[in-house]
Amino acid sequence: MKNSLSIRAYTRQKHGHTHDYHQLVLPIAGAIDIELDSYVGSVSVGECVVIPSGICHHFRAHESARFVVADLNELPSNLLDTTSLVFPISAPLLSYLSFVESQLQHRVEDTLEESMMSMFNQLMLQQSCDMKIDRRIRLAIQAIDKDLSDEISIDSLAAKACLSPTQFKKLFKLSTGQSVMQYVAKQRMEKAKALLTHTDMPVQLISEAVGYSDLSAFSRRFSLFFGLSPKAMRG
Repeated sequence: MKNSLSIRAYTRQKHGHTHDYHQLVLPIAGAIDIELDSYVGSVSVGECVVIPSGICHHFRAHESARFVVADLNELPSNLLDTTSLVFPISAPLLSYLSFVESQLQHRVEDTLEESMMSMFNQLMLQQSCDMKIDRRIRLAIQAIDKDLSDEISIDSLAAKACLSPTQFKKLFKLSTGQSVMQYVAKQRMEKAKALLTHTDMPVQLISEAVGYSDLSAFSRRFSLFFGLSPKAMRG
């Protein structure tokens, strides 16, 4: 079988089957209800479900939902020993799925499709999927990653996760190994570094894009995180 990416839609009627290849299902609109040996539940935009070769699985989805599906001869190395078949994907991979959808619907071009598959594999290798993350925490992570310019508070994230702030902080740390604000700070600083490196956006706008209205506060935080000022990072 040739490794491939495709756009799929399913129906509300429950189906089940197995296949002799691995499959990754990544929603780009809506959600899929899926039943596997070790997971029964919904997988929505911003998540990936791993369906190993030979595993019987049942699934259904609203007809309007759409999915990028990767059929693979071999799983990426970081998925081989993961204990969780469902995990949140990064913002870069989620953005890339939109590109994949657009290109696959536009034309058939073998060389381009091979390049897209290669990039998909590289992005998949960067995913953190070595720990089981509670679905409520996955929802909070999606909210954080969606727009780092937003004001992010423990209370608002806890509300999205339907937990008390105390319960939320404890479960977030247990699921990710980081406190909520450590995670937020890391995502903000990594995005700021990317914008400084790959764009000509003014530092003030970059500061605002990652949630800092005070440029001095942003510069101090960035310098502490990377050991270089934003100006020095840009060179």
